[in-house]
Amino acid sequence: MPKAAANREKLLNAGLRKEVRTRGPSPEKTAQTRCAVVSAALVEFLEKGFADATMESVARRAGVAKGTPYRYFPTKEALFSGVVQQEIAGAFIGFDASQRETSESIEAFLRRSILAATKDIERKGRAAIARLVIVEGVRFPALVEIYRLEMIDPLLDRIRRLLAEARQAGELRNDLLVHHPHLVLAPILTGIINNQLLDTAHPLDIPSLLEMQLDLIFQRN
Repeated sequence: MPKAAANREKLLNAGLRKEVRTRGPSPEKTAQTRCAVVSAALVEFLEKGFADATMESVARRAGVAKGTPYRYFPTKEALFSGVVQQEIAGAFIGFDASQRETSESIEAFLRRSILAATKDIERKGRAAIARLVIVEGVRFPALVEIYRLEMIDPLLDRIRRLLAEARQAGELRNDLLVHHPHLVLAPILTGIINNQLLDTAHPLDIPSLLEMQLDLIFQRN
């Protein structure tokens, strides 16, 4: 091989090696790191609350460099939003009309999906995050807004649309619940407030409360 051609090949190979070395992490690795940061943030918020939690401590818990959380979340509020999306709203991913079987009634779908989503509401820290929003929301109103936009509003919208279908199908006697879907979530919020704040010594069974509410909603005269 001529010397000039050999030199060009050497330079090309060197460039390829440099490209490999400087290439960023794969999307899969990036997603795993982001997930680890959010999971660590959940523990941090539950142990310290929002005010005392720090991005540096989250990084230590996740086993990443101090600045890594900032690559995904520029502020602590953005990190809290990530926690709500991944750890709380994500639990209701199966609660969507597209998951309803063709011949399944709205009542049956609600019992199958939303009851499953509330089964681990306390064991996995979801109820404790709601408590954090209630307790620290006055001082940090952004937490309330995040929780409402990421969790409450989308959930209410899904419930409202399902109830409208239930009314059309004759499963409901009137339109009251279509206009006030909050009543479906009332047992969940009542259980969270009781168990996390009002009477921790006598916890309520949240899924059972919700099931009884569904019994009342869909009772037959």
